[in-house]
Amino acid sequence: MNNILITGGAGFIGSALANYYCKNHNIIVVDDLSMGNEKNLIKSKNITLIKGSVTDQQLMAQLLETQQFDYIFHLAAIASVADSVQRPLETHHVNFDSVLYLLELVKKQTGLKRLLFTSSAAVYGDEPTLPKQEESVIRPLTPYAIDKFSAEKYVVDYCHLYGVPTSAVRFFNVYGPNQNPNSPYSGVISIIMDCYKQLLKNNNTSFTMFGDGNQSRDFIYIDDVIKALDLIVSSDEALAEVYNVGTGNSVTLNNLISIIGESLNKDLSINYENERDGDIRESLADISKIKSIGFQPEFDIKKGLRKYIKHELNLD
Repeated sequence: MNNILITGGAGFIGSALANYYCKNHNIIVVDDLSMGNEKNLIKSKNITLIKGSVTDQQLMAQLLETQQFDYIFHLAAIASVADSVQRPLETHHVNFDSVLYLLELVKKQTGLKRLLFTSSAAVYGDEPTLPKQEESVIRPLTPYAIDKFSAEKYVVDYCHLYGVPTSAVRFFNVYGPNQNPNSPYSGVISIIMDCYKQLLKNNNTSFTMFGDGNQSRDFIYIDDVIKALDLIVSSDEALAEVYNVGTGNSVTLNNLISIIGESLNKDLSINYENERDGDIRESLADISKIKSIGFQPEFDIKKGLRKYIKHELNLD
């Protein structure tokens, strides 16, 4: 039974990871609950939640001194591009400083099998070539993207320079249960789904679309993300490597709304507004690199949405 640390482990992706691993491993979650929710974690004697911030150096130092971790997943982040534009210094402390400090802590340890850092497709920016390969031009447009790419490079270099066993991933658009539609950090699918749930209750509601709706995204279901992370931390080939985590297929937001609307037999009113600063027009992952170590996504957008809708509406 391994000891696993998951920072940001009460959030959407972190809690899914904790719930997956706790069946066979001891899990320690560090989360300040600013975006995560303790209710996302299943009741298990194998999950310990520490309420605190990854920017608390004393907390993190004490944790790493008293615990020997086999695996560390660093997911804690302020995941809002807009927030990073408004508060670059504050978000930098979470999205970059915490990563470098954690790397310094684990550099002193032996026995760590892997530290995995979760970066973002935002690092590619608006460079138009598609699909995005891991070696594509990097053109970060926001403090969030700059911090993610900088941290990612440190993570890889700590493996080369100091022998710390690390890997990194660039998430494309992840969706699934336990995304909070009321959070400014939430994914667009959870927000759209919440609008449809209001419609099903006969409440008047509309969805605000920033842009014309023809912007496209590579949406990946949470189950496939967990599968990808588990594969990477157990692969020797993945040491000091960065991987796109997506499906290799994209869909426009207008088409996405149509798919959900057809499934629920409801039409959603859309208010179109101007694009937001830092938003990317098109995003599509080249996943040939992660496929080379055995990854194959199970869920296309329709299959993933069916499972997500089923969960959200409590359908059997």
